[in-house]
Amino acid sequence: MISSSETFNGTWPFEPRFSNAAGFQQHYVDEGEGEIIICLHGEPTWGYLYRNMIEPLAKNYRVIVPDHMGFGKSETPEDREYTLKSHTENLSSLIDDLDLNAVTLVMQDWGGPIGTAYTVRNPEKVSRLVYMNTIAGYGKVSEGVTRIRDSEWFTWIGEGLENGRTEAVLRNAGSTVLSIMKRLGFSNSNVINDSWINAYSAPFPDYQSSIGAYEFPIDAYLGRINEYVLEGIDGLKDLTSKPAILIEGLEDKAIPPEFAIADFKSLWPSSPIIELSGVGHFCQEDAPEILVSSIQQFMQTKKYDAEITRNKK
Repeated sequence: MISSSETFNGTWPFEPRFSNAAGFQQHYVDEGEGEIIICLHGEPTWGYLYRNMIEPLAKNYRVIVPDHMGFGKSETPEDREYTLKSHTENLSSLIDDLDLNAVTLVMQDWGGPIGTAYTVRNPEKVSRLVYMNTIAGYGKVSEGVTRIRDSEWFTWIGEGLENGRTEAVLRNAGSTVLSIMKRLGFSNSNVINDSWINAYSAPFPDYQSSIGAYEFPIDAYLGRINEYVLEGIDGLKDLTSKPAILIEGLEDKAIPPEFAIADFKSLWPSSPIIELSGVGHFCQEDAPEILVSSIQQFMQTKKYDAEITRNKK
């Protein structure tokens, strides 16, 4: 858990706010006014991932960026389960605590399954969905499309489970975070400096503090998320009635882009897909200006073109 006052040499200048509604101290950023955008991060990052997007979006919207339990400036309780269900329930508690409605969810990596799981259970709270290098997980994907389990990232996860390598790397994320991110598909090495390294390493000073970084991929690889995902299937019609967009970096090594695109198209066949060449899994690091522009346009548009837009960086 990072000190609440830490700014990492001014690269994270946002006022820290905290909620205890979920039974632990959860950090979040709350900037700007207007229609609400909630930005959800994934593995092994925290709200810092959105640092270049918060200020430009907050000029016109109220931007809320929470840190999941065990990440960033949020607490890492030892007596909690780190599962898709628990992270979704934590998000629900935060939204209720802040009395938020008509939210737009901006989701990357695990943010997608968490935001989707929340939406199918609370459709009245969500107005729009922005998927970025992630999946909803309810789409029908044809045979021949590379599955998530066969991605470079999950192949590495599986190969190292038996001999303990996966746990050793992920439970020492404070020293291995850059290596982990590169395995997931981190592309933009130009952003790396001491402040950047410190920001992403700081949440994981020891083995116990890295529990979230370990449990996220294990939850998926071992199929522990399946039951909870299936429990939400009755909300699928409400989910697909929402305006949605997919922004996909094509250098993703965690979620095969062809799978993410097929999953999205199956659910929202007439909604836009923006493909970003040269952009990896952590699209917020690679192309924040394009993401901000795309989100702003999406927020202002009422009807959506079925044509896939290919956007070269």
